[in-house]
Amino acid sequence: MSLLSALLPARRHAMPASATVLPGSPDAVDVDGRHVRVGDGYLATLAVVGYPAEVGPGWAEPLLSYPGLVDVTFHVEPVPPVVASERLRKQRGRFESSRRQDAARGRLDDPDLDAAAADAAELATRVARGEARLFRLGLYLTVHGTSPDDLADRVVEVRSLAASLLLHTAPVTWRQLQGWISGLPLAYDALDMKRVFDTDALAAAFPFTSPDLPDTAGDTGMGVLFGLNLHSAGVVVWDRWAQSNYNAVILARSGEGKSYLAKLDLLRNLCLGVGAFVIDPEDEYLRLADAVGGTVVRLGAAGVTINPLDLPAGDDDALHDRARFLQTLIAVMASGDTAVDAPLPGDEARSLDVAVLAAYRAKGITTDPQTWRRPAPLLRDVMAALDDTDDAGRRVAARLHPYVMGSMKGLFDGPTTTAPEGHLVVFALKDLPEQLHPVGTLLTLDTIWRTVRGATSRGGRPDVLRMVLVDEAWKLLSGGRGGRFLQTLAKSARKYGTGLTVVTQDAADVLATTTGRAVVSNAATQILLRQAPQAIDAVTEAFGLTDGERAFLLSCQRGDALLSAGSARVAFHSHASATEHELIVTGLRVGGI
Repeated sequence: MSLLSALLPARRHAMPASATVLPGSPDAVDVDGRHVRVGDGYLATLAVVGYPAEVGPGWAEPLLSYPGLVDVTFHVEPVPPVVASERLRKQRGRFESSRRQDAARGRLDDPDLDAAAADAAELATRVARGEARLFRLGLYLTVHGTSPDDLADRVVEVRSLAASLLLHTAPVTWRQLQGWISGLPLAYDALDMKRVFDTDALAAAFPFTSPDLPDTAGDTGMGVLFGLNLHSAGVVVWDRWAQSNYNAVILARSGEGKSYLAKLDLLRNLCLGVGAFVIDPEDEYLRLADAVGGTVVRLGAAGVTINPLDLPAGDDDALHDRARFLQTLIAVMASGDTAVDAPLPGDEARSLDVAVLAAYRAKGITTDPQTWRRPAPLLRDVMAALDDTDDAGRRVAARLHPYVMGSMKGLFDGPTTTAPEGHLVVFALKDLPEQLHPVGTLLTLDTIWRTVRGATSRGGRPDVLRMVLVDEAWKLLSGGRGGRFLQTLAKSARKYGTGLTVVTQDAADVLATTTGRAVVSNAATQILLRQAPQAIDAVTEAFGLTDGERAFLLSCQRGDALLSAGSARVAFHSHASATEHELIVTGLRVGGI
């Protein structure tokens, strides 16, 4: 027997001794004309029967933020396009008939009627073109109270709140049982008090904004759900692509869920069509990349090689750019540290430049871009050309020997095996030997920077928005070329349609460096999770935290975070679906954050 048929025959229903009681089921339901008593609580349902002419995004958020217990229920029923077109045609006919009658009787034009006719004509055009659809929406508010008097007070408050939003509500007197059933998660509308909405109006009804955050001018429609608001019943949705810059920083101590939140943000941005590069030092993003069809470049793995002499497409100065990059690459190979900025001596730099161009010419590649489609030379070709130059060239060749003929040749012993192309490219560095870490990091940063710049090298707009996510960024923020890369990208990424996401622990150490402060200050989106007591003073000073926010960051649970956007702050708990959780969780965690 269905729930509806079980509840309708009598006013009061007690469970028989032999009945199976589901967990949380009420022991009795008492139906009155103006309310329903379910167990020890009382509830009444209000139906929204009138709406304002215009609404903004998330206009239902104040109803969810009401401090009492209110169930806000949306019943959405799509209207078939054929039916929608026929109804719009009849509605436009009625409007036109009314206007002609008024004109025949000498009456003045009715502005409300003219506006309604214009709206109906525009909507009919959009429906005919497939740009919009019609839906029937039933919006019901089920108010809970502890007693009839308390319920009456709560109903008055909710109706006043709805009126402030220009929503007209009506109590479903003598239909409270059907109202309660309509508010249950049964996908059954027993009241059927619906109004017709188009696609835009229905989308604006969903409470996907937070009143704690400022409205972003020029909203791009690229908002990402971060989680549930800790101070209200609403959600926190943030559009980083509508901010003054697209950068974000996520700071927390180890084990507080910063990588979990970063992967969740990455996954949801991918769903919006954003391209992404990820520098992954601990192989935490491989399962996610495999699930979404991303490209994984496992530097250091057997059989994976990278040719630093590959010529990228779309760069008019690619040949000379590669020659200049080889100067930096060999300097890092010689020092074994990306933090060392010492250039090659002048005679060695000259010999290397000559040898690189000679290696390209030997493969038939010149300054003519038509020749760049030919296979690029390898480092062994450059080394052979260096041996044929002078003493300075032979000294450079000696430095190249371990990477070409010796124990570290695996990364460069052949053409590039995995092209870093696609909507998601993950550079996994865990398999990279310690001695090759500086070189592998430099190659990764160079590839990302060339791709980011190449998207606008011809003066046009970026073909797609991109994210560059750097996990465990403290390894790069210490200085040197890695730090300079992050600092440059943080300051200039926006003009290339790119947002930098920096995920790091050791907040005090990061904020103590010039590079770290520059990266943080150039991030319009700043997310703080639980901080260590030793770092809280530096974080408080850098972000201008209040005493309450400071206490929150010292005591919050794993996954709780503070989103800072200028002077606006909102606390939330990161929330993922079961499918997302399986893709992004790492370590020994078995539940959600």
